[in-house]
Amino acid sequence: MTSEHPRHLAEALRRRGWLVSAWPWRALVYLVSTVPVAGVLAVGLLVIVGPLLAALNAVWLQGRPPEIPLILFLAVGSLTLLALAPLVSFPVAAVERWRLGLVDGRPLPPSPWPGLAARYRTAAGWREVAYLFWLGGFVPVAYWVFLLLVLLDLGLVTSPWLAGDDNEPVVIWRTVNSASEAVPYAIVGVLLIPVLWYAAGLLAAVQAAVARWALAWPVDAAALREVARSRTRLVGAYEAERRRIERDLHDGAQPRLTSLTLQLGLARLDVPEDSPAARPLAVAHDQARGLMVMLRQLVHGIRPQSLTDLGLAGAVRELADAATVAVTVRADLDGELPEVVETTAYFVVSEALGNVARHAGATRAEVRLTRAGGDLVVEVSDDGRGGAEPARGSGLTGLADRVAAADGRLLLASPPGGPTLVRVELPCRP
Repeated sequence: MTSEHPRHLAEALRRRGWLVSAWPWRALVYLVSTVPVAGVLAVGLLVIVGPLLAALNAVWLQGRPPEIPLILFLAVGSLTLLALAPLVSFPVAAVERWRLGLVDGRPLPPSPWPGLAARYRTAAGWREVAYLFWLGGFVPVAYWVFLLLVLLDLGLVTSPWLAGDDNEPVVIWRTVNSASEAVPYAIVGVLLIPVLWYAAGLLAAVQAAVARWALAWPVDAAALREVARSRTRLVGAYEAERRRIERDLHDGAQPRLTSLTLQLGLARLDVPEDSPAARPLAVAHDQARGLMVMLRQLVHGIRPQSLTDLGLAGAVRELADAATVAVTVRADLDGELPEVVETTAYFVVSEALGNVARHAGATRAEVRLTRAGGDLVVEVSDDGRGGAEPARGSGLTGLADRVAAADGRLLLASPPGGPTLVRVELPCRP
């Protein structure tokens, strides 16, 4: 369990220190402040619900249809209620968003006035209307039930004082004749007080969860799809630019630097060792060779040459051969893979094997490459100590970001004591 301060009531209810924290009082304030709002809405609904129940009762018990004036009143009243509900729900929703901060610290998106027509056309407006009816219909019933439980518990606690010479109170289903007979009931009532505190918190948490669901503006699915498509285009363009840079370095700068290094090496052979130019030439030659190594590593970091020459399975086996622990590679791949997928999968394996060597304390690891349902599945497992967490670093957060950029997902299972399994699923769309 994390030691961070809970951000909302439902999370706080799961903590051991619930009863001694400020959360029960915040829940109580939230419930009490609901009463006037829900009460006014309930009265408004009763104007329609009361005559409707009377009409249904007449039909059910007396078998006669309701009178014409009552039907007209219900029809006109219902239409008026539905016409006014989107307008009334807007200020009520604004108040509820503000009150939700009492028990939920997570921010809600702002709710500017969208225009009169939008209140009747948008799904968000009708979700607020649904919350309006829920707040005025279901919430008062739930509060009355909870109030009855509180009054019952209060009767249990005060029963020893209520039982006197002339009083014979009925506690639950039994008449109490003396204070001594009421003491067991009072003890039970005192023990039930923490239960009622939890019940009050649960009631407030359920109400807050419904409020958050109803008052949060719905996500625009079309906009999300466009964002996903634009991200795919950006990743493709980024990968193409990486390949262009890799080709320019590999085919242009790297051969010229190799030639320069060879020329410097030949010049060193022609210059006597006691010549004043011998030492500067040797330094230049060493620097050129170091720059060649650096450039080779840079090209490898953009797109490893082994991917181009050997494919994903061969490049992964090359990584396994260079690892400091015994690595078994199992590859079951058929067909070509998109370049973005190949590059992402390669770096996933590279980073995962690097974590195994640096942090896991493992003696062996296994890499599995398979195709499943049109996706490339990469699994890297080890027999190390486990306990890997992205929050602690180890490159897992950056790895997850790289996988997400390719529209994939990363799954991690690393219980304390091991074993650790990193699973990456990458869609192989052409």
